[in-house]
Amino acid sequence: MSGLRQYSGFSTRLFEVTLVLASSSPIRRQMLEAAGIQHQAESPELDEAGLKAGLTDPVEIALKLARSKAEGVSKHRPADWVIGSDSVISVAGRIFSKPADRDEAVEHLRLFSGTVMHLSSAVALARHGAVDWVHVESASLHVRPLSEKFIQSYLDEEWPDVAYCVGVFRLEGRGVQLFQWIEGDHFTILGMPLIALLGALRERELIAS
Repeated sequence: MSGLRQYSGFSTRLFEVTLVLASSSPIRRQMLEAAGIQHQAESPELDEAGLKAGLTDPVEIALKLARSKAEGVSKHRPADWVIGSDSVISVAGRIFSKPADRDEAVEHLRLFSGTVMHLSSAVALARHGAVDWVHVESASLHVRPLSEKFIQSYLDEEWPDVAYCVGVFRLEGRGVQLFQWIEGDHFTILGMPLIALLGALRERELIAS
């Protein structure tokens, strides 16, 4: 079984640990890979609409989804450490989900134009079917006025790659063109509070300190 390798303290004994990312998000995989974190990925089976029902606080929603992803995969992989993460976008108090199709993506971008997009990203670690650690961070993204011409040309280039993105953007790609300025951690905006997660992995001796 592939996994993370780490020496504990000054010991020369080598441990093998499997870390699982409970996500189908390419960018979250890329973030871990770029940080040198070996992992496996497994898409969680999750009723997101049901979990979000009745909730209005973006932070609460992001935390619940991240916890549920980690717990869900951990229940049938109890010996492994599982990462769950999710991001929620709200604009003027409205919670946005991933666009169902290009037409809805156009509608979302029109609504985002000239507004402040509030993003909450949460990450959780679970083992033996229970959450061991959870963390959430928020960011504010100030969207510039977007012309209809820009929206259409932007989606000509970015669709369907941004179909899995709640805010219809990839900050590591052309999505950076949507914004006038941004307040918040770069990794949080990409979709996962990576710095905090790395600290949690070190605390649990899952990666070298």
